[in-house]
Amino acid sequence: MTEQNELLKAAREIQPEIVELRRLIHSEPELGLSLPATREKVLAGLKGLPLDIVLHEKTSGIVATLQGGRPGRKVLLRGDMDALPMPEDTDLPFRSSNEGAMHACGHDAHTAMLVGAARVLAERRESLEGEVVFMFQPGEEGFHGARYMIEEGAIEGCDAAFALHITPLLPPGIIATRAGAAMASADFFAVTVRGQGGHASMPHDCVDPIPVACEIVQALQTFVTRRVSAVDPVVLTVTQIHAGTTINVIPEEVKIAGTLRALSENSRQIAQEGIRRVVEHVANAHETTAEVDVIQGYPVTINDSRAARMMLDVAGELTGGGAIEMAQPIMGAEDFSYVLNQIPGAMGFLGVRPEGQGPHAPCHSNRMLLDEEGMVYGVALHAAVALHMLEHGLTD
Repeated sequence: MTEQNELLKAAREIQPEIVELRRLIHSEPELGLSLPATREKVLAGLKGLPLDIVLHEKTSGIVATLQGGRPGRKVLLRGDMDALPMPEDTDLPFRSSNEGAMHACGHDAHTAMLVGAARVLAERRESLEGEVVFMFQPGEEGFHGARYMIEEGAIEGCDAAFALHITPLLPPGIIATRAGAAMASADFFAVTVRGQGGHASMPHDCVDPIPVACEIVQALQTFVTRRVSAVDPVVLTVTQIHAGTTINVIPEEVKIAGTLRALSENSRQIAQEGIRRVVEHVANAHETTAEVDVIQGYPVTINDSRAARMMLDVAGELTGGGAIEMAQPIMGAEDFSYVLNQIPGAMGFLGVRPEGQGPHAPCHSNRMLLDEEGMVYGVALHAAVALHMLEHGLTD
C-alpha cells in the first residue's frame, strides 16, 4: 500500500468523528475573533494527542505543534473557525442554533479536517523529521484573524504554510490551485457627497448631491476600464447608495459604499488612488464636497510556485488524477494572504459539491451544503502535503 493510500485509509477510519466535530461546530456558529465554544470543541478533538498547545490571548486562536521524532523542517497547516453573520435556510438536522450566524463558507469543515490531520500525523510522530504546526484561526471573515495570530508568533520559524478552502463548485476528490495570484485583495470604500438640501421642486436653490453621486458611480466604472490594465485587472463594485428621507426633499448628503478587488499590489494602488481622485474632482465640478475613506482589507493571496506545484503533485497522487491547475484566480479574498506574505506556501481548493447539486449554492449562500465525503480527501491532503514538505522541502 502506498503512503497516499495509507493516508486516505487513515482519514476514512476517523471520518465519523471528523464529521461529528464538523456538525457540532456547524450547529453553534460563532463570529469574529472570539469563538469560545468553537475553541472548546477543537480542544476536545485534540485531547490526548502529543501536541504542544498554545492558546492565543487576543483571539480564540489555537496553535498546536507536533514535534517529530527527529529535528528538521517546520511546516504550518491552517484552518479557519469563524462563521458568517447571515441566516441559515437549510433543512439540516444540525443547522445553526444561533440566529443570524451560519457556517456558509465551510470553516466548520476546515477546522474539523485540520483536527483530523493532527490525528493522522500524530500516529506517525516518531517517524517525522521536523515539526507540524496546526493553526486554528478565528476572524477570517473580515476580522484579520491571521494578522493577529502572526503578531502573537504563530508562524515563527515555519519554512512553509498550506491551507485548504472547500468549494461546492467542484465534486468531492477534486483539488485545485495555481501558482501566483490565487485570490484577490479586498478593500472597501465609503464616500459621503455633501451639497445643500432644500425643496425638491426648486433644485436651483439647492446643491443636489444625488446626481453628483450618480455621476461618481459612472465615473468610477469608466476609470477602471481606462486607467487599469486589462491584463492586471481590478473589480470595483458600488454596493450601497443611501440618501434622502422623503420624496419632496433634496437631501444634504449621499453615502456611497463598495468593494475593490485586485490581483496585484500595483493595480490595487492605482485603483485606490483613482477612487479618491475621481470622487473629489467630480464633486468639485458640481460645487459639492466629498469625503473618501478607503479601508485596507486583505492583500492578494499569492501562492509560491514551488508550493503550488507540490500541492498539485501530491493531490494528483492522492486522488488518482483529481488535481486541477486553475486557469485564473478567484476574485474572493482570504486573510491567509498575510501568512503567504511572510513565508512561502499555497492555498488549495477542495471539492465538496453534493451529488446532483448545481452551482446555485456556492460559498456564502444561505443554502450552502457540502458533501462530507470530500472531507476525507481534505484530511489526507493536509497530512500528505505536510509529510512531503518535511521530507523534501520546496524544490524548483
